[in-house]
Amino acid sequence: MLLWAGLGNPESGMQANRHNIGFMAVDRIAQCHGFSPWRKRFRGEVAEGNIGGEKILLLKPMTYMNLSGESIQQAIAFYKIPLEHLVVFHDELDLSPGRVKIKKGGGAAGHNGLRSTDKMLSDQNYWRVRLGIGHPGNKAQVASYVLSNFSKKDQEWLDPFIDAVAKAAPLLVEQKMDGFMTKVSLLTKE
Repeated sequence: MLLWAGLGNPESGMQANRHNIGFMAVDRIAQCHGFSPWRKRFRGEVAEGNIGGEKILLLKPMTYMNLSGESIQQAIAFYKIPLEHLVVFHDELDLSPGRVKIKKGGGAAGHNGLRSTDKMLSDQNYWRVRLGIGHPGNKAQVASYVLSNFSKKDQEWLDPFIDAVAKAAPLLVEQKMDGFMTKVSLLTKE
């Protein structure tokens, strides 16, 4: 079993925030690949399904971003999921909007959801799908930027980008991380 967690904040007024692009990604994966309806579990919401013959549990922690690791740790402990089977989808300031990068391990780079996950798992050796949202240009504006909604202009790249992430998801199952990034890039250029 694989655990794919999307990071975000649970309040309905925050659904369109840049910080919630992780939620958006797992929502679209669930929709695109016919996952079960979302239900409450592990201090979050989960949906179950199969991609490429592999059982996947999608998780949206409802603990708020800063405590995301508490929800992720509960799911990992319950199912005894090895860390190499965990993929976390999150917003990334240091990538241009609509760009994706994957890395395994590394620091939290100021991302509180990753910091919480690292702390709760006592390990950083899991996959991170970094979903580019761009940077506001001024460090003092970061908090308000990530907690603000995507603009109407952003929708031009955002919807095709989230669709591409969902369509390329089978490559994550196969551990073809470079192939996943390439396919997302190709699909967003079409």
